[in-house]
Amino acid sequence: MNAADQIFAMLKESSQSGAPLYLQLRKSIEDAVNRGLIGPGDALPSERDIASKADISRVTVRKAVQDLVKGGILVQRHGSGTFVAPRMERVEQSLSRLTSFTEDMARRGMAVRSAWLDRGLYAPSPDEMMVLGLSSSELVARVARLRIANDTPLAIERASLSASVLPDPEAIGSSLYAALETSGNRPVRAVQRISAANLGDSDARLLEVPPGIAGLHIERISYLASGKVIEFTRSIYRGDAYDFVAELRLSGPGEEGRP
Repeated sequence: MNAADQIFAMLKESSQSGAPLYLQLRKSIEDAVNRGLIGPGDALPSERDIASKADISRVTVRKAVQDLVKGGILVQRHGSGTFVAPRMERVEQSLSRLTSFTEDMARRGMAVRSAWLDRGLYAPSPDEMMVLGLSSSELVARVARLRIANDTPLAIERASLSASVLPDPEAIGSSLYAALETSGNRPVRAVQRISAANLGDSDARLLEVPPGIAGLHIERISYLASGKVIEFTRSIYRGDAYDFVAELRLSGPGEEGRP
């Protein structure tokens, strides 16, 4: 039984649910992927084949397929067709340790590289002035990179620092924190804010995912031991590749936050 027949058979199983046809078809295709009937990299039958086998319109097939593309289950390649998306090996990152992306991936034995998107000196934005404590006459160093592990783009990092701390962004090697450590400016603590985000066209293109797919927006403000803000970073992480983990402890007697 080929993939089109398998999807059709599963569609017949769910045909009594009363749900719209495109939702039934979407579930049938997703179930076929989850059961391994069609695996990562396999081509999905054409819209014409699925419509013919299931006796439904190509418009219905197209709507179901587009939903699965947006959900990251399928990928479309112009001129080639629709394929089952490769399975991502999820990365688990602790929220209790302040480490660089390079250090984090190296501990996992993953090959890490970066693609530079921007690095230079600029007039600060209002947000950068407020967070970094800069005046309008000072400059800010911006460092933006696409972070890649094992040839898979995982994150876009956009860091801002005072130009007095990083006067030559072009001199950074593979790790920003390694460069800051050399100058005695490596942060010792940070506050991170994590929120859900739907990826725009440009970020999705860099991360090789469909536009509009769910991602993680992370804003980090890092501090020196003196309490001075040293780094302001805004990052976009792939939602299908990252799990952030935090250890929680019950407050003891007299501690703030005791229930």
